[in-house]
Formats: sequence, structure tokens, C-alpha cells
Amino acid sequence: MSSMSNLENHNPQVIRQVSKEVKTLTTEQLEGIQIMVNESNLTDIQAVIEGPAGTPYAGGQFRVQLTLPKDFPANPPKAYFLTKIFHPNVAASGEICVNTLKKDWKSDLGIKHILLTIKCLLIVPNAESALNEEAGKLLLEHYDDYSQRAKLMTDIHARPSCSKADSDDEGCSSSKKIASDNKIQDKKKEKLMKEKRKILRRL
Repeated sequence: MSSMSNLENHNPQVIRQVSKEVKTLTTEQLEGIQIMVNESNLTDIQAVIEGPAGTPYAGGQFRVQLTLPKDFPANPPKAYFLTKIFHPNVAASGEICVNTLKKDWKSDLGIKHILLTIKCLLIVPNAESALNEEAGKLLLEHYDDYSQRAKLMTDIHARPSCSKADSDDEGCSSSKKIASDNKIQDKKKEKLMKEKRKILRRL
């Protein structure tokens, strides 16, 4: 019911145009971006963006949402990460801050351009317009710490889950092996520390 009323609030011509572009994008298959079509509500556009190689987000799959306002395309859509992410330009609520959806918005920019801009934001974050101040500060002052935090969040929230069906998948197997190896190393270190303490007591 709410989906139908939401559609009625938008210009039918705009809805047809958006519908056409979304369907084109599903067949065109943008590199690293998969569109999720919601036939019942075309003003709610979702996509899965693969974390670009060479970034702390590599290997992750990030779900994003675009919500079109009533006066679209005169005004830009709201963009959100539905997948949790540690990024300077993404607020705790998931809201995305990028100039394309603010002061640089133009009515002829389409859904494709917006999604590609969000993907580029994963490659080149902008600390100057940070919604996450901690991430922005780390990016500028301690990149290694920023990268480590971003990788950790990616591993926890954006990695595809390893189900029984894909338990033989190389990525899942390797991630499990790394986790197992880390536990073994931690146990070895703990044992070594205990032995050192015993030796020190004897001296």
C-alpha cells in the first residue's frame, strides 16, 4: 500500500524513465555493481557494490540504497549504505556524503552515474567532507590504522557468509584457515608467556 502511494507521488514520466534505466543496468552489468530490482517500488533502488581491489574494502559486498525524492530529478536521491562500513564519507546511519548528491548534482545525472560515484568513493575517500570524523582523522593522520579498521569492518559485516553450499569455496576456506591459524598462534604466544613467567620466578 505504501509502495503504491509512494509511486503516485512521483511524476509517471520520471518513473518510466527510472524503470527503463534500471532494467538497462541489470542487462548491461556494470563492473563490480549488481542492481536489485524492486518492481513494487521503483523509487527504492538497491545495489550490491563489490569492494574494489587494492582498498581496505576488497573482498566485501556492500549493499547500498537510493531513495528518490518526489521532485527527482530536480533534486538528488538520498544514498545509504545498508551494509555497515568504516568510511569517512558514511555516517553511522549509513548516509553517504558525496558532492555529486549535494552541490554538484545535475538533473541529467542518472542512476548509473550515482552508483559509479559511490564505488569511486570506496577507492578515493574524501576526508574533507567527513560524516565519520574518526575515520576522516585516521585517514589523514594514521592511514595504517584507518585501513586496519576498515578491513576489520569489511571482514565482519561485508564478507559473503560461508554456508555449507560454498564451504569448498577458496575464499571461504582461506578465511577460515587464517582465523584458525591466528588462534593457534595466539595459543602458542600465551603458552610461551607462561613459560617465561615460570623461568623468571625461578631466577
